Amino acid sequence: MSKQTLKSGSQEDLDEILGAEQENRGFSAPLQSIEVYNNTLKDFKEEVVIEGIIRQVNDQEVFVDVKGKSEGIIPREEFKEGEPIYVGSKIEVYIDKFENDDGRLVLSKQKADFLRIWKQVYEAYERGDIVRGTLSRRIKGGVEVDLFGIPAFLPGSQIDLRQIPDINIMIGQEYDLKIIKINKDRRNIVVSRRVVLEDERNKQRGNVLDTLEKNQVRKGIVKNITEFGAFIDLGGVDGLLHITDMSYKRINDPKEIVQLGQEIEVVILDYNDKKERISLGVKQLHPHPWKDVAERYPEGVKVKGKIVSVTDYGAFVELESGLEGLIHVSEMSWSAHLQHPNKLFSVGQEVEAVVLKVEAENERISLGTKQLEADPWESIESELLPGAKVTGEVRSIATFGAFVEIKEGVDGLIHVSDMSWTKKIEHPSEMIKKGDKVECVVLAVDSERRRISLSMKHLEDDPWDGVDNDFQVGAEIKGKIIRLIDRGAVVELVRGFEGIVPVSKLGTDYIKVPAEAFKVGDEVPAVVTELNHSQRTIYLSAADYFKNHSDELAAWKEAHKPGMNATEKAKKKEKKEKKKEDVKEG
Repeated sequence: MSKQTLKSGSQEDLDEILGAEQENRGFSAPLQSIEVYNNTLKDFKEEVVIEGIIRQVNDQEVFVDVKGKSEGIIPREEFKEGEPIYVGSKIEVYIDKFENDDGRLVLSKQKADFLRIWKQVYEAYERGDIVRGTLSRRIKGGVEVDLFGIPAFLPGSQIDLRQIPDINIMIGQEYDLKIIKINKDRRNIVVSRRVVLEDERNKQRGNVLDTLEKNQVRKGIVKNITEFGAFIDLGGVDGLLHITDMSYKRINDPKEIVQLGQEIEVVILDYNDKKERISLGVKQLHPHPWKDVAERYPEGVKVKGKIVSVTDYGAFVELESGLEGLIHVSEMSWSAHLQHPNKLFSVGQEVEAVVLKVEAENERISLGTKQLEADPWESIESELLPGAKVTGEVRSIATFGAFVEIKEGVDGLIHVSDMSWTKKIEHPSEMIKKGDKVECVVLAVDSERRRISLSMKHLEDDPWDGVDNDFQVGAEIKGKIIRLIDRGAVVELVRGFEGIVPVSKLGTDYIKVPAEAFKVGDEVPAVVTELNHSQRTIYLSAADYFKNHSDELAAWKEAHKPGMNATEKAKKKEKKEKKKEDVKEG
């Protein structure tokens, strides 16, 4: 078997065509080999194709007089649908069989047609001529083509340069084709439209490259679409239309702008020396939306737009195609408690805002929505006078104090030092928690710096004004330990006061830290040794107390030996383990 080749096309094309032929073996069945035909005609002086006259026509057969021993018959199906058949007209036929079962001469019009035009087909194939053919019908693997009145095969891969979405629209249309494979014995003809289009494209490519210039506007066809852009066929030359050059507006998918097979107008942005890489643009065909933006959007003007993106730091608003502004999270509400922009805005939402600032050179427009309402701080000084009592909700707590919302968009700070006259507060959470409703007093208002100082302790008079009467130096008192610190024990006293017993004044043997011998809740007898008004601290001494009550000292020391708490824990654990053993033995 001889090696099969294509007149034009790649090995990949040949493999596909051979596969399609295998699936469509019945396609070339109307004619058997020429050798068979010659054997059937060995007793005839005439050539294979002879001329006859149509004598009779019915629904199944056409009777033709070939001046032989009898009339021959041609199956009616060998004539094209709608083809006129006239009695008395001449017709070229091929003698297919001397006698059928009825003793009649069997003729073939299709085989005669093929033999008659074979020379024309072969010469066109050898010369590489372009031929005209009409696409007749779809078949497996491609399309049947009417070529010079006989069927040829057009594989699906050879129909166009790119995939055709609907081949049916081409049926019945006539196209330029090239014959790329023939087999006379099997009466098989393969044609290609793609080869013709490629030749035309190569010619166009040369013309395009010769005339291509930057900033030139050309028309092209969308050839392929990717996630980063689209390839445009400029006529034998492809250029890349990047997604960023499709539109001034924000787009996520190139298909929002272009569709496969669409004809579009583009501008040549750039290309390399060999013009192998061509950059194209569409948005550059239109005026830049940021041109004269400051005149169109002056500061202070109200604008409307659509939310196109929401981030942690703000929301982007499309004011017009390709023109966006940012509403920063700090410009969304006068309240300082907005957790995230998506609590106020969502993509697609129509919003109104105020232009705050325009930076045309940086392509930035700052917008605000809180400016649509009056600034609550503008009248706050006249509404909140120092000394006024207010109630608000604790919105957040820091190590230095708590922020209380007095009214929408207005917070005040209760500093940790203003929470109690008498207590030494380490953290605001010792007094209040987030969400609490608290009453407090306004200490100061600074509208320019947007600060309000609040106080809880100023709801009552300062008890330190009478501390000398309540706690005289030398007086004996008793209190419970509420907090242990490295330098001593803090003891709760009457009227909310606190006193501190230094570690050296606890009246025990030497200890490094009070926690070695004391615990919260222990009662401590002591003597007032100092009232420090500047530090607002009452200093106590248990040691001075036991100077006057020496009979109690031994028991005190016994109860507060260093490491006592650890010993007690060990005894408790031992007792618990013994109890478990007793249960097992029982």
